[in-house]
Parts: sequence; structure tokens; C-alpha cells
Amino acid sequence: MPQDSSIIACCDILSQDNRMFTIIIGTNRPDSNSAKIASIIQEIYQSLDAPVELLDLGDLPPETFDPSAYSDKPEAFLPFSKKILNSSGLVVVAPEYNGGIPGVLKYFIDLLEFPESFDRRPICFVGLAAGQWGGLRTVEHLQQVCGYRNAHIFPVRVFLAGIHKLLDKEGHLTGPDIHQRLQKQADGFIAFVRKLQS
Repeated sequence: MPQDSSIIACCDILSQDNRMFTIIIGTNRPDSNSAKIASIIQEIYQSLDAPVELLDLGDLPPETFDPSAYSDKPEAFLPFSKKILNSSGLVVVAPEYNGGIPGVLKYFIDLLEFPESFDRRPICFVGLAAGQWGGLRTVEHLQQVCGYRNAHIFPVRVFLAGIHKLLDKEGHLTGPDIHQRLQKQADGFIAFVRKLQS
């Protein structure tokens, strides 16, 4: 019986010794708190000797937003798509905008290759917001979308409430507890991906 090519492709990625983790900055807002948190997470993965890269939605080329992009992907979008396809694990850092996912993040997901971009690909979430729930609605919405896309969802989520109080003017965390929570998630997610590879 022939196997689904998307399953084979994803398993090939997960079997690579050189695991690449991709951190998605889930907004294109300039100088965003999401980007600052993503940079801190990147440093954590680097400290754990995990290959990691950032994918900033603020870098999406203008032609990506042409309505024709749904059916005819711009060539300039392909490097972004390839980063997802080559990733062994995705870390999505996303703010809550109007009670849900930033529009640019949902649009980015909609443009990615179907089904192989998320099918059986490990993914974890960090939500942030100015309010008391720390991006809970954003993360739950993302879990719904990525669950539909058959991603392997890591159950340990991090919610950063009152984000403006958690970062100083230089973009550093104001206390150790958030760093510890992010580190715990990273440790667990790396082990989660490794277990899926075995």
C-alpha cells in the first residue's frame, strides 16, 4: 500500500540528526514584544546546543500580500515556506490581537504548503498580551488550527500576561521566573521532538 508522501517527508525531517528549531515571530509589528521574547527564547535554545533560527513575519515581502498569492506563491515567499518544511520543531510566539490570532500569522499559515507544512510536525506555543490572560485565546486558537492540520502539539504552553511589565526598555526580562518557565518549555520541547524521532 503506498504511503502518504507528506508523512514520508515529515518523517525524513524528524529523522535528521541535525534538528533545526524555528521560532516564528507571530506579528509583523515593528519592534514588537513578540520579537523581544523570541530573541530570548532563541538564546535559551542556543544555550541548550539546539540549532535554532528566527522567522520574522515582519520580513515577509510586499508581494506576499497580493491577493494572487493564494494560488500563485511569489518566489520571494519560498524561503519562508522552506524554513517551515525544513524545521524539526516550530515555536510560535504570538500576541493576542482583538481576542485572537494576529491577521498576518493566520494569513502566513494559509499560504504554507498543505498538508506537509504542519502534518505531524512538532509545535509549541508562547502567548503574550497586555491583559491578565497572557494570550490564552491566541494560543487556543492556534491549537485549534494546528490540530486541524495534524501537527504534534506540545502540551506545555507559556502565557505572558502584562507583557509591558515583564520587559525593560532594552527588551530584557525584569525577573527570573519567566526565563525559568521558557527554559522549562524549551527543555521539554527538545525532549518531545527527540522522542518523536526515536
